[in-house]
Amino acid sequence: MSELSRARFVVSSDIVANPEQFAKQVGSQLYDVIVAAHPNANWHEMQLLEMLGQMQKGIPVIFLVHGLEREAAAQLVLKGAADCVELDYIGHLPVAVHRALDEKALRDQRDRAERELRRSQAHYRALAGNLIYGICRCSVDGRFLEVNDAMVRMLGYESREELLALDLTSDIIQNPDRRAQLLGQSGQEKPAGPIELEWKRKDHTTMKVWLSGREVLSEQGELVAYEVIAEDVTQQRELEDRLRRQAASDSLTGLANYRHLVDVLDLEIKRSSRTGREFALLFFDVDELKRINDVHGHMVGSQALCQFADVLSSYCRSIDTPARFGGDEFAVVLPETNAEAASLVAQRICESIANDGKVPKLSVSAGVAVYPRNGDTIEGLLHQADCALYAQKQRRSMAALSGRG
Repeated sequence: MSELSRARFVVSSDIVANPEQFAKQVGSQLYDVIVAAHPNANWHEMQLLEMLGQMQKGIPVIFLVHGLEREAAAQLVLKGAADCVELDYIGHLPVAVHRALDEKALRDQRDRAERELRRSQAHYRALAGNLIYGICRCSVDGRFLEVNDAMVRMLGYESREELLALDLTSDIIQNPDRRAQLLGQSGQEKPAGPIELEWKRKDHTTMKVWLSGREVLSEQGELVAYEVIAEDVTQQRELEDRLRRQAASDSLTGLANYRHLVDVLDLEIKRSSRTGREFALLFFDVDELKRINDVHGHMVGSQALCQFADVLSSYCRSIDTPARFGGDEFAVVLPETNAEAASLVAQRICESIANDGKVPKLSVSAGVAVYPRNGDTIEGLLHQADCALYAQKQRRSMAALSGRG
């Protein structure tokens, strides 16, 4: 509470000591975030996450841990925790809370957008004069016969006559499978969804549209035309892309967060299992970050983390994934990289941050693990990279003691 108040949060809280109290409080009150000690003698951490899931409460959970191994922290995150904060770095709690609340807001926004996207588009006649949805009538071969003003504006044309000269729907109408999808006649039990495709506006910019349609029959029951409704979903897709990027990135450094790191490791293991090619995982630890925070303040400490993140990114290829694992720990996934090449990359990164001339002066320790030589699971790779990093820190400490002696 002291750390959150110092970070200018306005906080009220309730404390619970067992599952029964937890269920009662969460069931009767609205909470923004849950902070839980780990381990807890009264319950298992998964019991807390399972209870929230059963109650359908999307409240982010942050565990306060002490000496928790990285692979154990990764497992907690994979099973639904928002973050794990070391008690020795309790000053990071406000950042973790900010990130958890931001991610929850983004998820809520995305869920609202998805619900909106799933709404029915079946009321064609009611939409015939609609000013938002583009509506057109096409011949049986897909040529435009009529278009409404909304479609003219949507595509950036000045008149209906310009648009009628185009054949934007002919490829769909003339393709039996795509036409069946357009009309919701996929033959499956579950109704077919709208067709999503890209159209070009008059100014050649790209827009994404959802298309749904229906047949127009004559009085004799003969097919004479198709009516198609077009919804511009460009902004919705851009919002979804932005939400996905934000949900996968660390709010302080802009690097991938450890959720995304775990996903990348999972994909690389599957890829390497198919191709037989190695990949490497680098671990980095910013030395004496706690001292920097104590001497210069947490703002300077945060700037130091961003400083190292910039160096890390500058040494990465487009196929690499630099990530902030948490606190002062960083990682890089190097696809198709052997141990020798990975060690060279780690050495160059360490030398670059040590010699960049910025204040406060930083040094980092590094550890390398290679799949499958040093581990064939996510947990195994994380553990081996952590052990290698710890071994380097030990060697540095021994060398420093020897030098002073």
